[in-house]
Amino acid sequence: MAPILLHGVLQTTIYEVDRLSGGGCCFSLCKITDNFKEISGFGIGSKLYATIKLGNTKVGSTRMLENVSSNPKWNESFHIYCAHMVSNIKFTIKKANPIGAEVIGRAYLPAKELLSGKEEDKWLKICDTNKWLKICDRKRKPLPGSPKIHVKLSFFDVTQDNNWSKGIRTPKFPGVPYTFFPQRNGCRVTLYQDAHVPNKFVPKIPLSGGQFYEPNHCWEDVFDAIYNAKHLIYIAGWSVFAKITLVRYWGQKDQDNLTLGELLIKKAKEGVRVLMLVWDDRTSVNLLNNDGVMATHDEDTESYFHNTGVHCVLCPRNPDNEQSIVQELEISTMFTHHQKTVVVDFEMPNGMPEKRRIVSFVGGIDLCDGRYDTPFHSIFRTLNTTHYNDFHQPSIHSASIAKGGPREPWHDAHCRLEGPIAWDVLCNFEQRWKKQGRNNLLLEFRELDNTFIQSSSQMFLEDQESWNVQLFRSIDGGAAIGFPASPVEAARAGLVSEKDHVIDRSIQDSYINAIRRAKNFIYIENQYFLGSSFGWKSNELKVNKIGALNLIPKELSLKIVKKIEAGERFNVYIVIPMWPEGIPESGSVQAILNWQKLTMEMMYGDIVKALQAKGLNSNPKDYLTFFCLGNRETKKPGEYQPPEKPEHDSDYSRAQQARRFMIYVHAKMMIVDDEYIIIGSANINQRSMDGARDTEIAMGAFQPHHLSTRQLARGQVHGHRLALWYEHLGLHDDTFLQPQSIECVRKVNQIAQENWELYSGETLGRDLPGHLLSYPIRVAENGEVTTLPGAEFFPDTKARVLGSKSEILPSILTT
Repeated sequence: MAPILLHGVLQTTIYEVDRLSGGGCCFSLCKITDNFKEISGFGIGSKLYATIKLGNTKVGSTRMLENVSSNPKWNESFHIYCAHMVSNIKFTIKKANPIGAEVIGRAYLPAKELLSGKEEDKWLKICDTNKWLKICDRKRKPLPGSPKIHVKLSFFDVTQDNNWSKGIRTPKFPGVPYTFFPQRNGCRVTLYQDAHVPNKFVPKIPLSGGQFYEPNHCWEDVFDAIYNAKHLIYIAGWSVFAKITLVRYWGQKDQDNLTLGELLIKKAKEGVRVLMLVWDDRTSVNLLNNDGVMATHDEDTESYFHNTGVHCVLCPRNPDNEQSIVQELEISTMFTHHQKTVVVDFEMPNGMPEKRRIVSFVGGIDLCDGRYDTPFHSIFRTLNTTHYNDFHQPSIHSASIAKGGPREPWHDAHCRLEGPIAWDVLCNFEQRWKKQGRNNLLLEFRELDNTFIQSSSQMFLEDQESWNVQLFRSIDGGAAIGFPASPVEAARAGLVSEKDHVIDRSIQDSYINAIRRAKNFIYIENQYFLGSSFGWKSNELKVNKIGALNLIPKELSLKIVKKIEAGERFNVYIVIPMWPEGIPESGSVQAILNWQKLTMEMMYGDIVKALQAKGLNSNPKDYLTFFCLGNRETKKPGEYQPPEKPEHDSDYSRAQQARRFMIYVHAKMMIVDDEYIIIGSANINQRSMDGARDTEIAMGAFQPHHLSTRQLARGQVHGHRLALWYEHLGLHDDTFLQPQSIECVRKVNQIAQENWELYSGETLGRDLPGHLLSYPIRVAENGEVTTLPGAEFFPDTKARVLGSKSEILPSILTT
């Protein structure tokens, strides 16, 4: 049966199985193995569950039923986002084992039966797995007793969604459905690019109402928020380093010289409740000098705050309940707590000195070394000042301040949240603390009713610059309390149940919803970009075993495809690092680059087919284009002179002589139509989007008075994008006001290509005029992604641009 595209939402209910065992076996599955009969009972002590697959991709799983008879009943419903080419919807009945699971049987519903949009309520026959494996292309033999599974399915194509390609049509837009946290209205959002932006760096960017965009100072605002807290300071981080200085510029106040550790201890001594949740890197042991593979300083940070009044808890990424031994080992050693949040109490905006409110910070910037940077992203010129004591270069072997630059510059995105949404960030911290923190240390707000404004207060509701904001997460019951145990209740709370595992996967859902709503363009900055492996093409890999299943790349390419089919313009701009942080020739970096190449190839393949079907001879980069950031500086008098030199003919010495290096893109941000923005800690990979791997947090927001209803919005999101483009391109151009236009995408591509040629050239007579570089790939007529002529490796390295397959590292680690 030919596969068809299911792109939309699949509402599925699995009710029960009837007559699961029969044919004389009496509550057991009989099979013939190596000339003897093996009885695998699923009566007393057995745990049965059912899964849903689109093709070979698992998209849902019921809870496990223990001690079931021949009629297991689940009555569980699933809200499934899909973008898959499938022939059948496959239901599989499994028996859980201590390691792995045993397939009892499968049932199938042809995908074409769902295209009418009608609800399908059916009993399906369950087929013998062994027999099906032998004759899967012709017929499927029913199990003894002809057992059946009762399911109900409804498919809604994306084009049936009232919001499809229409953006946010009204200020009353309710937010992303089926999520744990509802959208909060009457909030305020402050957007940040990098840890610090110098005053007057960005030219005047006009906004609606005669206003102009003003960039904000992230770490200065974080410092002030902590310094002025009177009751609580709650910090969650992947890495927190006590010895960093948050404020670093001329003319700062005396208190600004405090390190983060000194500041937190000072506040604790003042009676402020200071709680910290820092990821416990299990590799941080004496053998590795307490540094750990990821160099997060977790052991040093815990030791620094010991007996200071600051309560610092190192929390490992523990698995949820009912995990197998293998799964527990995978989760605790491979995955992390990746959220970056700061929650404080703060003064009221209207000058009520006796009242306090909650203010939160969310985003990609960890409070640790190597993160402080400005839009100049210097690689040599700040080594004798700002970065002398904060030299960060993990992508060059044995790099140090003693041997000199280039340092690794850091580009990131963050935000500050005020109003009801800030309390949701507080709720997330409290849920995590109650799971992995110490008891009786959280502030009891019931005792401070007369001090704090209630979390439901919409204090900015009448403000023309107010925001509607929604909090999203990737997290599960292993990291937070407060999740319903019942699958029915979990579904009502916007959570996903898999076996006995409850997951919040709303960050991925927020991206999917935003992409599907998009009308004109999407701009993405992210540390990683890989996923939708069910659509990859490879002669070397079994792609159905990779597991990089997040839908975001496929949703983007299908959005472009449908726009091409409709004869409409749509552009997607994606900014990623030149390579993932680390030694570029290493196995892990090369494996990730390989997944990234397969992701790009899938997307360009979709676009090329759509263009050919319409008879268009267009460049696919006119619709989808990838960029990276880099800097190259000429030598100036008075620069830092290192006392040592790198090893001859090393990556280090070549980069130092060429005076160039990538700017590391660590941002996790998406802008849609200049009206909606997502900022958080989540990368576009399976680790961040899965929900059961790395824990993440993000916010999605829009200004109800600045929507793209008749023309592109001209609110803060618009100003923020243009400020970012000015940072990356080094100029402002009127074509940038219409990012969906062919003129804009070609202008940006042209500038980025010229910058790449200057960056990668043998010599450079002046500083690089802009940081945005065309990602060094070529897209063939069939969508295949190859290297540029003579550019198989990144400059100054022996690292392949397109990566290579790893024979050692498991894909669960690198996807």
